[in-house]
Amino acid sequence: MQRWKVNLAVLWIGNFLVMAGMTMITPFLALYLKKDLGMTNEHAIGIWAGLIFAANFVTSFMFQPLWGKLSDRYGRKIMLLRSGFGMAFVMTLMGFAQTPWHLLALRMANGVISGYSPAAVSLVSASTPKDRMGFAMGTLQSGGTAGVILGPLIGGWMADSFGFRPIFYITGTLMFIASVLSWVMVRENFDRTAAARAPQMSIIKGFQELMVIPQIPVLLSITLLIQFAMLSPMALIPLYVEKLLGSTHNLVLWAGFVGAVTGLSNMLFSPLLGWLGDRIGAKTILVISLAGTAVMFVPQAFAGSVGELLVYRFLLGCFMGGLIPTVNALLRKYTPDGKESRAFGFNGSALALGNMLGPVTGGILSGSIGIEGLFLVSAALLMATGVWTFVTLRRRERAAA
Repeated sequence: MQRWKVNLAVLWIGNFLVMAGMTMITPFLALYLKKDLGMTNEHAIGIWAGLIFAANFVTSFMFQPLWGKLSDRYGRKIMLLRSGFGMAFVMTLMGFAQTPWHLLALRMANGVISGYSPAAVSLVSASTPKDRMGFAMGTLQSGGTAGVILGPLIGGWMADSFGFRPIFYITGTLMFIASVLSWVMVRENFDRTAAARAPQMSIIKGFQELMVIPQIPVLLSITLLIQFAMLSPMALIPLYVEKLLGSTHNLVLWAGFVGAVTGLSNMLFSPLLGWLGDRIGAKTILVISLAGTAVMFVPQAFAGSVGELLVYRFLLGCFMGGLIPTVNALLRKYTPDGKESRAFGFNGSALALGNMLGPVTGGILSGSIGIEGLFLVSAALLMATGVWTFVTLRRRERAAA
């Protein structure tokens, strides 16, 4: 098997294990605070759960550019292992937390050292032939998406079976296994001598240098807008499912289905859309995917039953599979050799910023426009992003030519 295919297969497994481990705690975070850390006030539990959940994204947003810079200097694989083994250690420590402050500090530390997925994207992009980039990015994305789908389901089952603390130990073990696989099986063709001779610059200077390339600020903005629009209504989905059901009977089960079906179609269609991007152009797939996700948000606002919502969410995931992987493929296309990791580091910060701002803004707006309004706002924002993407990238390509 060709080396880039071996790397892709191993990092698909690693991405799956890391994302599954990261999302296993999602279903029971508030219950962990209540039952194991001794919190009793419901309002305080809600505040702490929100802070602890967001802490990972805050520090990740701040530190991703640093890891991207060091990756271009010392290699992508070492950054992959730094993140993997580091997160395995921190995640295990979360099982020993005695107060909410301990958990908050560990979540912040996890965000500081996180970056397995961006490092995997950078390594795959550096080792994959450019004419197969779309397929590779889509396939790698599908591994992370599969982990996001199955992680909460596995975490919820294990919480019922073993309690909360053992899940952190199991999660740490999964991340450790992913890191060992990457260490043993992934190969990187990286010239450290040449990288050491390259001029060194600060993160700010490196950012300014990348921003001179016309397409890169556009792509970073697209990543931010995509995450913002996709996550704005996400936290309110269970309440919408309850409204459509008309009762709380099997609410958790149906809410889980609504979340999982989007991830399932995303996982199935990411490699296909990446393959199509290699043949008809990644920019075309990105614009089509943005328009498709925008269109699929609209009927969700008018769903009459959970069954209808499931259909619309499945179709939404089909188009979602062409968003972030295609942005990654385009980012690699326009980034000069030797600066890929730095570019993906800044893109990781844009993604984390969207992850932070989307749910917060959605929660603020929901009081006045409801979740139905949030669906329509997301649709309008994604459609506007698609038009802006088409016009801006086309104009800048013509200017460059």
